[in-house]
Amino acid sequence: MSVAERPEERETAAAAAASSERWLGPSDASPDEGVVEDLPLINEKAVEQLTEGLISHYLPDLQRSKSALQELTQNQVVLLETLEQEISKFKECNSILDINALFSEAKHYHNKLVNIRNEMMMLHEKTSKLKKRALKLQQKRQKEELEREQQREKELEREKQLTAKPARRT
Repeated sequence: MSVAERPEERETAAAAAASSERWLGPSDASPDEGVVEDLPLINEKAVEQLTEGLISHYLPDLQRSKSALQELTQNQVVLLETLEQEISKFKECNSILDINALFSEAKHYHNKLVNIRNEMMMLHEKTSKLKKRALKLQQKRQKEELEREQQREKELEREKQLTAKPARRT
């Protein structure tokens, strides 16, 4: 136990502090004011004991407060780091949701492209069939026209042969 921690010495220190207050007057508000001779005599031992008593009385509480504040600060740092991790997880979840939306949109447009490709292939097949049919019809018409033309020529030839020919006189 230090000198300032003994109860009887605390009382002595308190009494010395009270008696030292009697020596100080209202004009002595600041130690910088006035000359050294104006100050009353202060018992150095009493001041030292009072200081040690005051320090020993408040120091453990202050040290506990300091350690509690340090622990609180460390806990706040840990809490802030945890909060930042949770925020990053939420951002990641939002980005995953955005990615999922992009994938579903990509799937939707892929299906549209597949449908368009199928329609184009179907239209290509139909146009190919129509071209073949048009070609056949054109060939058939040309053949019919050729046959009609040949038929007309035959009829004209026949009419020529059927037309009366004047007999030759000999």
